[in-house]
Amino acid sequence: MYVVTGATGQLGSRIVRRLLERVPADQVGVSVQDVRAAASLTARGVRVRAGDFTEPATLAHAFEGASRVLVVSAAIRGAAAADAGRAAVTAARDAGADRVLYTSHQAASYDSLFLPQLTHAGTEARLAELGVPYTALRNGFYAATLGHYVGDAVASGVLALPEDGPFSWTAHDDLAEVAVAALVGDATLDGITAPLTAPEALDFEAVAGLVSEISGRAVTRVVVPDEQWVGDAVAAGTPAGVAEFTLGMFRAARRGEFAVTDPTLERVIGRPATSVREVLQDLVGQRA
Repeated sequence: MYVVTGATGQLGSRIVRRLLERVPADQVGVSVQDVRAAASLTARGVRVRAGDFTEPATLAHAFEGASRVLVVSAAIRGAAAADAGRAAVTAARDAGADRVLYTSHQAASYDSLFLPQLTHAGTEARLAELGVPYTALRNGFYAATLGHYVGDAVASGVLALPEDGPFSWTAHDDLAEVAVAALVGDATLDGITAPLTAPEALDFEAVAGLVSEISGRAVTRVVVPDEQWVGDAVAAGTPAGVAEFTLGMFRAARRGEFAVTDPTLERVIGRPATSVREVLQDLVGQRA
């Protein structure tokens, strides 16, 4: 049985949908925090069980009988994040999985300026200790992140953000396709993968230019000092901790942490990756 965690999330849901195109539903299990949110999967014959990374005891039941487990990294912040990822991959090994897969990030590192990368690095280290074959899928930077900024930029004509650098903007659908290929064994992706990215790395100056072309409205990129940007975000209702967390993304980008691209993703999926322009066309269209 193939078991996938986070099956109701942005990436996990896409992975499960593609997996069900490849294997019968009775060979698929999912681990989710709220089984009610996965009712449509239950109706299709998928085994749905509750599992919580922060409560490792729940994972033994969620992963029971799995031959392969794909742990989709959870959106957990703080000290609990590092423990949660390690606990999940360990539980997959303990359940008897003969391969454990994990959605890591191309910038995973203990010295990253963006906190999630420290968590990914710790989980990768734990994978290497498990004593079973593993795959750490080093995903490119999620292009869907642009959705947090495009709407306001089109409305105001200004993309006002901290100083940044190039991002390896990569579409969830492409990453889901790679994950399924690795999960069912189509692709030989063993250990820590090469960066799984689209071929372009663009900064927000370039993004503003694309949004201008697509929307037909001039969008100007404005660089806002870090402290001012955090203060403005908090004044607009963003919790201070979230604003500081997000600022880490820009600091890491300006250091070049997300600037790497690689052809591996396109090789695995056998077609060109979804471009940033295509992602932005969808996002701008949703806000038209």
